[in-house]
Amino acid sequence: MQQQLNVTSEIGRLKTVMLHRPGLEIEHLMPQYLERLLFDDTPHLPIIQKEHDYFAQQLTNRDIEVLYLDVLMKEALQNQDARQYFMDEILKDGLENLDGSYDSVKEYFQSLGGDELVSIVMSGVPKSKIPKSKQVHLHEITNEHYPFYLDPMPNLYFTRDPAAVIGNGLSINRMYEPARRRESIFVDTIMKYHPRFRDAQTQTYFSRNDVYSMEGGDQLVLSSEVLAIGVSARTTAQGIEKLASEVFKQNNTFKKVMAVEIPKKRAYMHLDTVFTMVDYDKFTYHPGIESEEGGLNIYILEKTSEEGEFAISRKSDLTSALKEVLNLKEITLIPCGGGCPIAAAREQWNDGSNTLSIAPGVVVTYDRNTVTNNVLREHGIEVIEIESSELSRGRGGPRCMSMPLVRENL
Repeated sequence: MQQQLNVTSEIGRLKTVMLHRPGLEIEHLMPQYLERLLFDDTPHLPIIQKEHDYFAQQLTNRDIEVLYLDVLMKEALQNQDARQYFMDEILKDGLENLDGSYDSVKEYFQSLGGDELVSIVMSGVPKSKIPKSKQVHLHEITNEHYPFYLDPMPNLYFTRDPAAVIGNGLSINRMYEPARRRESIFVDTIMKYHPRFRDAQTQTYFSRNDVYSMEGGDQLVLSSEVLAIGVSARTTAQGIEKLASEVFKQNNTFKKVMAVEIPKKRAYMHLDTVFTMVDYDKFTYHPGIESEEGGLNIYILEKTSEEGEFAISRKSDLTSALKEVLNLKEITLIPCGGGCPIAAAREQWNDGSNTLSIAPGVVVTYDRNTVTNNVLREHGIEVIEIESSELSRGRGGPRCMSMPLVRENL
């Protein structure tokens, strides 16, 4: 049966979600290369896997179908065309890192079965995998050399970013950082070749080969008519315009895109690290994104033609902008850390605002953000806490770790 993707809100009951259980790629993090791979520390693999398993179990306990990225990939690569496509795309993307060793790595890939190919690409290709007799370049034979032909991919467990379902279509994103750019190849391959998805004729609004960067943590589906997208350190204004035009052109329901400019710093990596929707009229947010005067730069892109054209208007108040685009009389902004500047800074760093809504008024959060979680409960939100001592080291929360494929319409 072909999978019909469907996400028309942030809070509709979650039916199917894609996760990635952290694997050997975590063990391949080395302290001297943490910045290169976008980590601040080295998580302990057995514990991070235990925490991730608990996260997945909380979802299945609520009758949510959990699909795993590596399993879908291995199933897709049973098709020889898929295997060739995946291998070619990975090698093409990794050309700049192969330093003249392209043929050796390609030959190594061709010797692997589909399951092995997926595992080795995810965990990185160590130079030790290529026979010494074929290591002829200086960077391969000197003692002081980087140990991988292709980097490990420790950020894979943040499945939110490489792609996003918008309505019945898909944005396959061009990741900003080179360390993450290969991640969208997995979703691209699954959608093209997996028997569950390949014949669904899914609309694609954005391509991983686009010029401009776009990441799923900045893409929020507020309703069947409105998207919110962060203008952030990882998502460009040009990318937002391109996506908006394609969504307006290909999808009959979406009418507005609310572009929210947030500070371009690591702590505020994506819009969903400072703002998420938790109920029909309730949102979490981090007050630190506002200017000293209490305002934001918010731009409403409103569809003006069936050819994808739009007009742009500017707002400065988040509350009034949300009420306008969602046609609500009142909304509630729930501040991270309860508004306390000390708690807010600490808990936002640990993704206190990065909630995963699994139904209206029901969210999954990290257990460490006690102040924010209590404030959410005071506002009538059901909070499902998950363990987070190791998961949080990657600088992403429950929303970051999940790619919703199907939600019930509100």
